[in-house]
Amino acid sequence: MKKKDIKILLVDDEPDILEIVGYNLSQEGYQIVTAENGKEAIAKAKKEHPQLIIMDVMMPEMDGMEATEAIRKTPELKDVIITFLTARSEDYSQVAGFDAGADDYITKPIKPKLLVSKVKALLRRLKDDDGKNSETLNVGGIEINREEYKIIKDEAEIVLPRKEFELFYLLASKPGKVFKRDEILDKVWGNEVIVGGRTIDVHIRKLREKIGDDYFKTIKGVGYKFEV
Repeated sequence: MKKKDIKILLVDDEPDILEIVGYNLSQEGYQIVTAENGKEAIAKAKKEHPQLIIMDVMMPEMDGMEATEAIRKTPELKDVIITFLTARSEDYSQVAGFDAGADDYITKPIKPKLLVSKVKALLRRLKDDDGKNSETLNVGGIEINREEYKIIKDEAEIVLPRKEFELFYLLASKPGKVFKRDEILDKVWGNEVIVGGRTIDVHIRKLREKIGDDYFKTIKGVGYKFEV
């Protein structure tokens, strides 16, 4: 996907942040859309369908966590990449952010060049997705369509955020195989973002809630496997 076709939604209640971040990213050739609070972010996301959302956490009316959770529940926005923009002084938990549905987080203040580099790394995932093989898996009575990011279980569609889907697809691609934690981090998150092992645990918990607890087995000190 070319830069001119990539749309980025910036969400922050500080006009200076919107102006500085927006200017630097627009100089790179990206389309920039802005919002000043969580409610406006949801409306703009539904209207504009951005590929990336950079979301402040602490905002009036609706904070970034709530807005992200709402966006993740919107089927047509399930594939959007979301990164939080947080101040170092904020009482912010990475686990809470990933639990809300974020893919990454950026700490402010951040230098423009580093910001652009971070955004480029996040957007490389779009290229990775374009290059993946289209394939449908049928395991344990569950149909998993990689091309459409769709899961059908008991004739009902289950909508998963991007990283939950990728983790689920990885485990379900080889039922019974134990995937080590390092292997999961490498194949699902790659080298684009530094995350801890706790991130995997959070995503597995979410999958257990949505797919079913019996499908996922923890191999203590090693990793996880999918059982049918």
